[in-house]
Formats: sequence, structure tokens, C-alpha cells
Amino acid sequence: MPTIFVKDNLRAAIEAATGGKVTVLYDDKGYPSYMIVIPKFMCEDIDASLGTGVFPAFIVNEVEKSQIFVGQYQAIVKDSRAVCLPGVDPATSLTFDNALLYCKNKGQGWHLMTNAEWAALAFWCWKNGFQPRGNTNYGRSHAATYETGRRVDGAAPGVTAGTPRTYAGSGPASWRHDNTWAGIADLVGNIWEWVGGLRLNVGEIQVLPNNDAADNTKDQGAASALWKAILADGSLVAPGTAGTCKYDSVNAGTTGQVGAPQLDDVIDNSNAPASGDDGYTSVAFQSLAADAGITPPALLKRLLLFPHAATGLNGDIWVRNYGERMPLRGGNWLDGAGAGLFHLYLGRERSGTGPGLGFRPAFIS
Repeated sequence: MPTIFVKDNLRAAIEAATGGKVTVLYDDKGYPSYMIVIPKFMCEDIDASLGTGVFPAFIVNEVEKSQIFVGQYQAIVKDSRAVCLPGVDPATSLTFDNALLYCKNKGQGWHLMTNAEWAALAFWCWKNGFQPRGNTNYGRSHAATYETGRRVDGAAPGVTAGTPRTYAGSGPASWRHDNTWAGIADLVGNIWEWVGGLRLNVGEIQVLPNNDAADNTKDQGAASALWKAILADGSLVAPGTAGTCKYDSVNAGTTGQVGAPQLDDVIDNSNAPASGDDGYTSVAFQSLAADAGITPPALLKRLLLFPHAATGLNGDIWVRNYGERMPLRGGNWLDGAGAGLFHLYLGRERSGTGPGLGFRPAFIS
């Protein structure tokens, strides 16, 4: 006798099992995704350096939202749609624009998780005194090697050969954002995650205002007129305006991974990498500094683009200050201590792909 699948039964069961912390939302094709509800909060309730008012993740097109929904798991792709389910091998080797499209295809309200939403989660965790670990050492946590997930290639944790991705949510509760089984899984490590609403363009930090990137009709293309740069007072202006916030390199040479990124208002072309060179610069995010005479605006701190504290912010920041670079968050299976909730990788073009790059959807009604 065939089994009849009634989608409300699944939602009811998941909500009952998690006390309402996890729900199930369905897209235009009826595919279910496990989602976590994140209620609205205020900047001042996190830290005074963030300023006051509603946190940016809860403002879309100048309208306040009472909550956002974030995928509990890194996504797979079914029928050109992002789907969040436990126990699957996350989708990888997709471009930034692919990630945008697979989320948009789900219907109104669905979108690629934005940088503002990632910041909201990171601050929530930081304020609550817990930052998750994850698959940061080939199927296990580098900081607690007894914490493991199920590798998709079946190899033992720590083996450097093969494909060290782990199945979605297969690690312990400490790999979830709130240290419970009802938390968001794998934000740290496993695979980098594309996020929307942010880019680096020739070193200049550019964003869509607040969480407007959650509106899947907004153009995030390379030539979009919606990108805005940030002045030192936190105001948004046209890209290329004098004195906007940028990531530059200090003590950078012309070969290999050298120097460290810093916040600046000018790009020093003498530090540009030689043609064909990687030109990466990196530093622990909490050690990111500003050039003399520059006071980082609160907006940069709200968006996890400049540290609000000098300690306790897990993860590195990686920068290439030439060309267009799209953001990856969280780190992957080999990043060790460089992975974390505050990890930001601004080194890939929007066309970049790889077995360590994935994504997750979010939803705002």
C-alpha cells in the first residue's frame, strides 16, 4: 500500500520534537527544508560599539521583520532549488550566482543567506557565550579531535586524502550554533558558504543596505547599480566616492601569501600583487586593524567586517584587494583555527567553484 506524504505532518513532528525551535518550510515545488527561527533583536543588546536600533538583518527594504528563517543544514540542490535536509552530502562546486539562483528559484521570500544574517547568528552566539566547533580537520574538530562527523568518503577522521566533507548535521551538538541538537549545523568548517549582500571590488567594501539582499529581486550582479560603498561615518554612498572604507595590505610584497589586511580609505597600488600571483593577505579577524587616523564605523562592526572586540572572535579574514571578490563564510575542513563564525574569505571571484564551496538558503516573509 503506498504511503501518502502529508507535509504538515512532518512540520508538526519536527516542531514538537524541538519545542518549536525548528520548523519545516516548503518551496514552490513542495520540497521541504528544515529551518531555524531567529527572532529580531537590537544592536545595543549585543554590544554598545554596534550602536543602537534594530539589527540590520531584520530590515528589508526599510521594513522591519520580526524574524528570519535560516536553513538548519548546508544545502543540497534538487530540481535547481536549494533544499536543507539532515544526513546529506552538501552541494559544492557551484558559483556565487548559482547559489543565488538556486535559492531564488524556491519562490518569494527565499534567498541565499546574507552576510547580515550570518552576522546576526555570529553575534547571537557570541553574546550567549558559545561559538560552535565543526569539521575543521578532515572530518573532525581541530580543537577537540574526539568530535567527529561522518565523512562522505567513508574514511577515518583526520585522513587527509579523499573527500573530507561530512554529511549535514552528522557531527555532535557542539557543531551547532546553540550547542543543542535543535541548532543550526555546520556554520563552522566543513565547507565555505557563499553569502549575499557583500562584495569587495578593487579593495572597496560594498554592500546592499541593511538586509535588502534578502529580497531575491535585488540585483547582485557585477554591474548592479545597487551596490553601495561605506564612508567612515557609516553612511552609504556611490562606489568610487573618495574616502570610502577599503581593505588594503600592509607590508605586502609581490609573491605568495604576504602582509596582512587592514582597514583603509586608500588602496596603495604599490602593494598590488604581480600579474598571475595569488596576492592573498590574511590575519586573525580579531586582530584586523585600521590605518592611522581611521575610526571604523559601527556599520562595519555590525556586518562582521571589523572586530567589535579584541578577543574571542574565532576565525581569520582573507583578502585580495584587486578585482571583484565575493564573500565566503565559516571556513572549511582544513582551516583549523582559521575557521570560525567570524571567518571571512574575500579571495574568490563570483565564478569560483570547488569541492569546499557551498551555501544555505534563508527565508523572510
